[in-house]
Amino acid sequence: MKAAVRTRYGPPEVVRVSEVERPTAKDNELLVKVHAATVNRTDCGLRAAKPFFLRLFTGLVRPRVTILGNEFAGEVEAIGRGVTSFKVGDRVFGYNDVGFGAHAEYLSIPQDGTLALMPADLTYEEAAPSTEGSHYALTIIRTAQIRSGQDVLVYGASGAIGSAAVQLLKSLGAGVTAVCDTKSVELIRGLGVDKVVDYTAEDFTKDEQKYDCVIDAVGKSSFGRCRRLLKPRGIYLASDLGPLWQNPILALTTPLLGGKKVRFPIPKPDPAMARYFKELIESGQFTPVIDRQYPLDEIVEAYRYVETGQKTGNVVLSIGHSN
Repeated sequence: MKAAVRTRYGPPEVVRVSEVERPTAKDNELLVKVHAATVNRTDCGLRAAKPFFLRLFTGLVRPRVTILGNEFAGEVEAIGRGVTSFKVGDRVFGYNDVGFGAHAEYLSIPQDGTLALMPADLTYEEAAPSTEGSHYALTIIRTAQIRSGQDVLVYGASGAIGSAAVQLLKSLGAGVTAVCDTKSVELIRGLGVDKVVDYTAEDFTKDEQKYDCVIDAVGKSSFGRCRRLLKPRGIYLASDLGPLWQNPILALTTPLLGGKKVRFPIPKPDPAMARYFKELIESGQFTPVIDRQYPLDEIVEAYRYVETGQKTGNVVLSIGHSN
């Protein structure tokens, strides 16, 4: 099968599309014929081993996992012994941040992994970007225990995490202020947010409104900058470690002081997550935002574009099959 392979850490050019051995469906596993995947910030970080400490988990000198890609949509090609939740021919979508492997024509995944039957009437390319950014967004929202009637500001609302977060927040009944750049204002307004702030035209931290929660969905701000936006017992959360890795430290110390605090969400595999997103998509409460689509053979270009930091929503990878 064809797959995007890298055997060393480095820039996008370390990735090559090559012929590799097709995986098999072991006991309690599915073999999925992948039709679409995404290229995202997680893939970029793992490919380059940035930050450097990632090598402690992925291989100090060379990467242990050679095929990246953590979210996908495809068709069940085969099932291993003991599989009862899916059958051959099922159209599925999901998220695999343990074995990865979605940047290939086939991947194997446990039947109790994060996957579900695809939402009705979606193409593979529409379903693939439904679970990675949205998984981080949902983890942030649940960590903050955001509920109906609360006011939330989302900085970086046009990214994969941010565009999912604003929709998930509205589905919960929260009031949402979205911060994005000029080119994304109309798109984000169309997602049903209550207010949009163009950060290229005004400083969002000068907003006079106070919020129960501020979410930095791109990791480019800080608790210090956003603190004045919070209500007396407001919560700041970010998708990244923050300057000098301060967010995990602040998450430990600020709750001891009372008042405004930082929480640091830690995503965990959740088999029910894909089914939850399937229901939201089918009910019209969530639609993954897609920026561009590339064929597998142009994955290096896809990486380059993602690393410009200018993408809106998700970059989809279309997996053409050689047989």
